[in-house]
Amino acid sequence: MDVMTAVLSRRSAQHLVEPAPSDEEFGYLLRAAATAPDHGRIRPWRWVLVRGEGRTALGRCFADESPATGAERYRTESRTHRAPLLATLVFTPATGHRVPEWEQLAATSAMTTSLMLLLHARGFGSIWRTGRFTESDAVSRLLGLSSGERLLGWLYIGSADDAQPFRRRLPDDVSDRVSAFAPEPVLV
Repeated sequence: MDVMTAVLSRRSAQHLVEPAPSDEEFGYLLRAAATAPDHGRIRPWRWVLVRGEGRTALGRCFADESPATGAERYRTESRTHRAPLLATLVFTPATGHRVPEWEQLAATSAMTTSLMLLLHARGFGSIWRTGRFTESDAVSRLLGLSSGERLLGWLYIGSADDAQPFRRRLPDDVSDRVSAFAPEPVLV
């Protein structure tokens, strides 16, 4: 799949099933995604891969952190079973670095977007999920985050459980979002 097709046909996939990429395939794709712009090659991110029973433990933690009871608690707990792989994105900014934190966050987002396009090009579906559990101390402890690290969400990854092929999007007209700088003439 060429890059333009990947960009215009990738969608966030809601229903994901096996197979998901293996740890080795995820690592292979991540090595390519890590070539995204990253001033200083800081790589201010890391991934925690959650599969199998790990999804159950994470779902239980979500439910324990939620005020919901009964059926709503069950729905909260079962969220982590919406995909066979939950790739947890952890932002690990280099503090005091000459590259400001906002730029490190931009590099992390660029890498993640590249990874999602690479997954799509390989036939996998994904969706980047965030929400209140990214701010949970209990979830951070469960996943082994250190002080100064921040959860940016989860890429739910698997194979799209949908017989419909992804259609190319028609790009929107964004010409109103571009301007050309023309300085005033300097009179001497």
